[in-house]
Amino acid sequence: MLEELKKLSHHFLEIKNSPYKRALARVTDFSNRMSLIIGQRGVGKTTSLVQILLDKVEGDIFDERILYIQTDHFQVGSTSLYEIAEQFNLHGGKWIAFDEIHKYPNWSKELKSIYDTFPKLHIFSSGSSALEIFKGSHDLSRRAVKYHMQGISFREYLELAYNFNFPSFTLEEICDQHQRITSNINKQLNQKELKVIPLFNQYLKVGYYPFFNELNNEALYKITLEQNMHTTIESDIAAIFPQLMGSSIRKIKNLLSFIAETVPFTPNWKKIMNILDIGDERTLKSYFKHLEDAGLIRSISKATKKISKLETPEKVYLDNTNQIYAISPFSLMNKGTIRETFLLSMISQKYTVALPKNGDFLADNKYIFEVGGKNKSFNQIKSLKNSYLVCDEIEQGIGNKIPIWVFGFLY
Repeated sequence: MLEELKKLSHHFLEIKNSPYKRALARVTDFSNRMSLIIGQRGVGKTTSLVQILLDKVEGDIFDERILYIQTDHFQVGSTSLYEIAEQFNLHGGKWIAFDEIHKYPNWSKELKSIYDTFPKLHIFSSGSSALEIFKGSHDLSRRAVKYHMQGISFREYLELAYNFNFPSFTLEEICDQHQRITSNINKQLNQKELKVIPLFNQYLKVGYYPFFNELNNEALYKITLEQNMHTTIESDIAAIFPQLMGSSIRKIKNLLSFIAETVPFTPNWKKIMNILDIGDERTLKSYFKHLEDAGLIRSISKATKKISKLETPEKVYLDNTNQIYAISPFSLMNKGTIRETFLLSMISQKYTVALPKNGDFLADNKYIFEVGGKNKSFNQIKSLKNSYLVCDEIEQGIGNKIPIWVFGFLY
């Protein structure tokens, strides 16, 4: 059994490796005995998992101390993950990776048992964004360190597609030093006779998921992304929450379609319940949570004045702009939706974002951003401290007017 799994591991380690490393695989030491990487379909979890394993053995796919297991592969079959880990440990194995762990029944029980029984074994796993590690009697929260992998930033897109090497910047650095930052970036792009605006517009369409580099076809990319979004609901969410019946899965898909046609919007629970024939508000809110946890939508709430906490979700967006181009043709008529979706997607990876009384977004409970085209005025936010115009279709900003594309360098 173990020999066959080792052959399969060698195969996957070879074909799923990539020379480009996301920041997560590049800068994280993964010293904890159990690491869990979660994220949307297509963001590069499998590639990072493979790179993490190979880094442990200087790239040697045949090293006996590593083993990659695709948990839903037919060769795994009736063999439990525990039995695989037991045999691997017995033969001197040290690092084992379980990919797509959410597809395996009772995964948390098995990982807990492996962790507790084999103290010298280091465990790496990947799974859907919707995965819950704090649930039930097999709570892994005290054992596993969870890492969230998002889609690639505009900075990473330029690295992967055009072989640049740009640093990332904090929100404070972008607000205070955007003129110097954008000038340096534009100079490097110009050396290769590239312009930032068309590159950014292309990224908005097909740059968030690294598989763009494999497909190299915009139409095929959009079809693949749309299929991934549906599979997330039909397969991933259904696997994580087996109590959801076929009718519930259909209603969650209908809810996603409804959101795609109307983003951004303020949830009107009763109206949505009637349109989608969902029985009660609690069920509807749980469907929203499933979609958000799975990385298909992103909600934002108002900030209260008194204690700056978040209240009831006020606006709902799709998670990123590529999803808009793939499944939300109505939103393409509104450039404002695309701009806001991009900015929210980038900032919320590392910072809290809320809806201020004036302006579009309040980030890190400090910075107020008003989003618009190149001719947008300061009228709505001119009297507010730490307020900035975030403008599309400009290469360089000035003062408190910042090009929107540079927020793609936050990670």
